[in-house]
Amino acid sequence: MLYDYHVHSNFSPDSKTSMTKMIETCINLGLKEVCFTDHMDYDVKQTDKFVLDYKEYLKTLELMQNKYKGKITIKKGIELGLQPHLIEKYNQDMKNYKFDFIICSQHAIDKNDLYYDEYFKNKSQKEAYEVYYKTLYDIIKNYNNYSVVGHVDLIKRYGNYSNILKDSLFIDIIESILKEAIYKGKGIEINTSCFRYKLPDLTPSRKIISLYKDLGGEIITTGSDAHSPAFISCKFDYICSYLKDLGFKYISTFNNLKPNFIKL
Repeated sequence: MLYDYHVHSNFSPDSKTSMTKMIETCINLGLKEVCFTDHMDYDVKQTDKFVLDYKEYLKTLELMQNKYKGKITIKKGIELGLQPHLIEKYNQDMKNYKFDFIICSQHAIDKNDLYYDEYFKNKSQKEAYEVYYKTLYDIIKNYNNYSVVGHVDLIKRYGNYSNILKDSLFIDIIESILKEAIYKGKGIEINTSCFRYKLPDLTPSRKIISLYKDLGGEIITTGSDAHSPAFISCKFDYICSYLKDLGFKYISTFNNLKPNFIKL
């Protein structure tokens, strides 16, 4: 059940690994399919390096598809860093460029990348989490050109706090995010970077995954968020077993933004 739908290459500035190296690692690991989802993040105060050259990226993906045809399926994906003021810009981009799969992620709020301290200044931890979830809901409610919501509770990764706040404090807004995604026929990803970052729970958390299931959500992708070969398909066997035990029947792959359901 190895389909990695969140993989980066050196088209993302936080990766130094070529597509060729990532693909050959996928083949050696026995993956049937990989979807590259390199970063496109406009309007971040701390850097402009995450603005992708769509044409060069898609051209390279087509070259890789031809080069490795018959060895592995390579899909054209992208990870969009959404902010509310960028919705129309991304709508236009997605009209102009064709992808198999689009991750809707929130990496920055008010142009401040969550990786840096600026976003967290003058906010309590509860306020920082609450603004994150409310802004994500605003994005999910108003933006439609995506396949899955990326790492729903990403905020837990940042802020240098001594602990992670419980989902129950924000459960109403988290439920609204999931309901909106389900209503629009969108999915969520299980992002196994949680193991790399040594988080105490999955990403999103088991509580959020269970809530998604209880609300009727069915579209789930497995993504390692690997930026180097060492983390490709990290813990996927465990994730697939966990999803099956939870009652999910399928994981999803995508072609031309349409989900395919692979039986667990």
